[in-house]
Amino acid sequence: MKLPKTYGFLKKDLNTIEKTLHQIIQAEHPILRSASTELLNAGGKRIRPIFVLLSGQLGNFDLDNIKTVAVTLELIHMATLVHDDVVDNAELRRGKPTIKKIYGNRVAMYTGDYILARSLEEIATLRNPEVHRLLSKTIVEVCIGEIEQIEDKFNFDQSLRDYLRRIKRKTALLIATSCKLGAIVSDISKKDATKLYQYGYYVGMSYQIIDDILDFTSSSKVLGKPAGNDLLQGNITLPVLYGMQEPSFNLRLRETFKDKDQVNPEEMNSLIEELKKTDAIQRAYRLSDCYLEKALSTIMEFPDTRAKQTLVDIATYIGKRRS
Repeated sequence: MKLPKTYGFLKKDLNTIEKTLHQIIQAEHPILRSASTELLNAGGKRIRPIFVLLSGQLGNFDLDNIKTVAVTLELIHMATLVHDDVVDNAELRRGKPTIKKIYGNRVAMYTGDYILARSLEEIATLRNPEVHRLLSKTIVEVCIGEIEQIEDKFNFDQSLRDYLRRIKRKTALLIATSCKLGAIVSDISKKDATKLYQYGYYVGMSYQIIDDILDFTSSSKVLGKPAGNDLLQGNITLPVLYGMQEPSFNLRLRETFKDKDQVNPEEMNSLIEELKKTDAIQRAYRLSDCYLEKALSTIMEFPDTRAKQTLVDIATYIGKRRS
């Protein structure tokens, strides 16, 4: 089963969220409006709004409040993507030119800032202090994660703990916050809201690990960017950390990136093939599975509903994702 089929019953609500996203990013300045629209039209899985919707359906679902949270979180995610592409000097995202590529660094940075500002305007309509505290804390952590990612570029001596902390801030926290905010605005108990946060954290960790694996195992056509692009950008992900425990791969990796600006596609493809000969990919999948088992164990504590089953199905799908 394809992922969208698991949450097909959310189509109407997702369409409402999509229309709201388009309305909110319509800036007065034509360049900001055009750049923001380009980013939104590039697509995306809308994973965060989906988690907000499903968590909300476990409580007293109110579409207006849920929509506000879902739109806010998706806008924050979009803003981080624009900033990431500037930092990474990325020219493609999902197979399409990035805002940085089309408009340059300055416009891209201001576009990201504008989208973030619009997200804060949107969430300000909710009068729940707990919502604002959690969201503010999450944004702070995401920013710290971005700085840590920059500091760790081409650092081949970082630890597994460094990596896990980085992907927590890069991906897992925003998904965990999506689940918990959906719960908070739907009057779910604090205990259950915390459980949903934990579920989202575990799913987010697994999701990012799978993404990092696919960077080496999937095709450039599917990825929308060159295979091994994360490593080319200096991001040391879980498969590389595991692979480096093999002395021959460790030596080859360091030699390949001795002059990191001169790595050619042939060298990169050869390095990827050598990584695949180790057990790094299999070990990375096993760690992803550990997080998914925790996610499933946590969500199973909720009463049986369509929303709960969909949260189970999404976690299961993520664990089996191979493209």
